[in-house]
Amino acid sequence: MKDKTNSKRERKEIKGTTLAILTAMISGLAIPINKIFVVSMDPLIFTALRSLLIGIFFFILLSFKWNFSFKEFRKIKWKYLFAIAFIGGSLAFLFFFTGLKLTTSGRASFLHKTLPLYVLLLASVFLKEKITKKQLFSIFLMFFGTILIYEAEITPSELWINPKLGDFLVVFATFLWAVENTIAKKAMIKGENNFVVSFARMFFGGLIIFSLILILGKTDLLFSIKSEQLLNIFISTFILTLYVTFWYWSISYINVSKASSLLLLSPVISLIFGYVLFKEPIPLIQIIGSGFILLGAYFVSKIRSEFA
Repeated sequence: MKDKTNSKRERKEIKGTTLAILTAMISGLAIPINKIFVVSMDPLIFTALRSLLIGIFFFILLSFKWNFSFKEFRKIKWKYLFAIAFIGGSLAFLFFFTGLKLTTSGRASFLHKTLPLYVLLLASVFLKEKITKKQLFSIFLMFFGTILIYEAEITPSELWINPKLGDFLVVFATFLWAVENTIAKKAMIKGENNFVVSFARMFFGGLIIFSLILILGKTDLLFSIKSEQLLNIFISTFILTLYVTFWYWSISYINVSKASSLLLLSPVISLIFGYVLFKEPIPLIQIIGSGFILLGAYFVSKIRSEFA
């Protein structure tokens, strides 16, 4: 009986770890691609349309696969799901894409990978997740690698307007996502479906952002979107759909602190995609930093989750 239990835990651990790594790969591609898209659009419009589209996708998925009904929500679930939508599905995206428009995709990618710092603290306090010394060492390796990549000199580009303000907004958005991830894991511990969480995050988050568009009087921008911009939104929506699906799927199997640590792989992937797609230079210090991140990710992938 004990062997069967251990085997089941191992399968959940492998599945959750694999999904988290896939999430990191998608994230590594998403940031440089979205940088191109958001430069030509108002971040508020870009975020609202993208969030609403992916929310509708998850609503259709839930309706057909689980016969989803709003009547099934308990009062406590609404509390968690609204917080997830407001914090992670609207405010965080709005701050991030505004920051991404002001700074470089590389800087935004690296700053976004400070997520485990905030998640480790929040998960240990509010979820009682056990943070091991091995995990802390792995986090140190990955952050050291990230710093090396970040410190590598890059030729300035005209695509960033105010890097300092952009960096601040990206970091603030990252902290908001850490809060949202912790709340999402809490909701799943209480029995909520990970696809319901994904739906709430994006659909209700999109509605909140649309409310901001109405308040700020930017509705005219919705009717002036070009066909090329609309295509960009659909591409970004598809990428985000994959990201959200794999992310919430992964933290339904493993600790959110472990899953977020594995997301530190994405700056390396961003470097690869940046070189392949845009011929961006990759200095030696970036290659060394990438090695540290991969080593740390390997160590953290071997750690067993408390709730697996």
